[in-house]
Amino acid sequence: MSCPARLAPVLLASLLGSACSAVTPSSPNPSEGSMPTRRILVNGVRVVVQEFHASDVVAVQLWVGVGARDEASSELGLAHYLEHMLFKGTVTRAPGFVEREVEGVGGRINAGTSLDYTYYHTVLPAPRAIPAVEMLADMSVNSTLSEKTLDLEKRVVLEEMRLGEDNPRRRLSRQLYELLFDGHPYGRPVIGTSELIQVLTRETLVGFYRRHYVPESFVLVVVGPIIASEVLAAAERTLGRLPRSGLKRLPLSAPDAGRSARLEIERPGTQAYLGMAWLGPKLDHADTPVVDLLVSILGQSRSSRLPQMLRERLGLVSSVSTAYSALEAAGAVTVTAQLEPANLARAEAQILRELQRVRERGVTDAELRRAVTAAEARYAFSTETAEGRAYAFGRAETVWRLEEELAYVDRLRSVTPAQIRSAARRYLDPERYARLAFVPPAR
Repeated sequence: MSCPARLAPVLLASLLGSACSAVTPSSPNPSEGSMPTRRILVNGVRVVVQEFHASDVVAVQLWVGVGARDEASSELGLAHYLEHMLFKGTVTRAPGFVEREVEGVGGRINAGTSLDYTYYHTVLPAPRAIPAVEMLADMSVNSTLSEKTLDLEKRVVLEEMRLGEDNPRRRLSRQLYELLFDGHPYGRPVIGTSELIQVLTRETLVGFYRRHYVPESFVLVVVGPIIASEVLAAAERTLGRLPRSGLKRLPLSAPDAGRSARLEIERPGTQAYLGMAWLGPKLDHADTPVVDLLVSILGQSRSSRLPQMLRERLGLVSSVSTAYSALEAAGAVTVTAQLEPANLARAEAQILRELQRVRERGVTDAELRRAVTAAEARYAFSTETAEGRAYAFGRAETVWRLEEELAYVDRLRSVTPAQIRSAARRYLDPERYARLAFVPPAR
C-alpha cells in the first residue's frame, strides 16, 4: 500500500535515524501474475508467496513484528542495533556468510528498522530462493551476537547517529516526530541514544532478541519465478519447526489529540529548515486513501499547490514538500521546506493559508485526477519488480492486511473531491500543529 505520498516509516537511518527511508510500494495487480498465496504455519509464522515471472531474480524477505515502539525506555535503539548484528554470524554460519551466500552469487541483501517493524530483504538469482529462506531462518533465531562483534558495532551505530545529526533534513524529520508524538512510543528515535548504545551489554541484546524474534512475529515473503509449493515446503522445514513462544504483541494506543507545539533551534549553516506536522489517520483507517491524495495535491510534485505557490510564484523557498506516514496506530502529515531565514514567518503563514483554502473550497476535479494518475504511475513502477511486490506484501501482512493492500489502488480511485475537503477540515487544523525550525546562529 503506498501510492502517492504515504511514507513507509521505515525511518531507517535517514528519516528518523535508523537505516533508510522509503515510500511504500503500491498494491500489486493480480492480473500481472498469480495471486499471492498466504499460509499460516502451525507455530504462527505467516508465509506469503507469489509466482512472478518478470525477471530471473527472486526477492526473499523476512519481516519481524518489532520496532522502536516495542522498546522499553531502557532499550531505545535495540531493534535497530539487533538488525545490524544479525549479519555478523550464526551458530552454523561464520562471519562473512553474506559475502559467500549472497554477494558471491550476484545477489544483494540489506535490512531496515522502523517504528512498527524490522525487515531483512535480499534479491538473488531465482535458483537461490530456497537457500535464501534457509539463511534468513537461521539468522532469525541462531545469531551468535558475540561480545566482540557487539562492541565493534557500537562504533558503526554511533557514527550513523553522528551522520544523522549532521544532515539537517534527517534531523528535522526525526525531531519533528518527537515533537508531534511527544510522550508516545512513535516519538522515540529509531536509532536510539548514544548514552544507551555505549553501555549496551550482550545480555540485554540477547534478551531482546529471544523475546521478540519468535514465530508469532515472523512473516516470510518470496516473490519471483519460483514454484510456490517448494517455497512453502522450505518454510515448513525451517521456520515451521520453531516452537511457539506464546508472544502476543500488545496493540499500541493512539497518541493524544493533536496540540500546538513550537520549537526553534540554532544550527550551523546559512539556510533555514521548516517542519510542520499534524496527526493523521492510522494505516487501516477509512480516511487513509483520502489523506494520501490530499497530501499529493498539496505537495508531492512540482505542479502541486505548495511548490507552485511558495517556490514558483512567491519565491519564498528553495524547496517544499509534503508527506504522509501511515503507521499502525497513528499517522503523520508533514510539510517541510528549505528557505532563507528571513522568509520563515511568511512561508509558514502562506502554508497555513493554502491549507485553509483547501478546507474552505476543496480541490478541483482536475487536481484529483492528476493525483490519482500519479498514484497509478507509482503503482505501476513499484510493481515492476519482485522486490517491490515483496515489500508491499510484507509490510501489509506485518502491520496491516494483505487483502487491503491488494485493493488499495481501487480505493484511491473511488475518492471524491468532497472527501478530500472533509479530510482537510478533519486533520489539517491551522490552529493545532507541531512546528519546528532550524535557523542559523544569530550574527
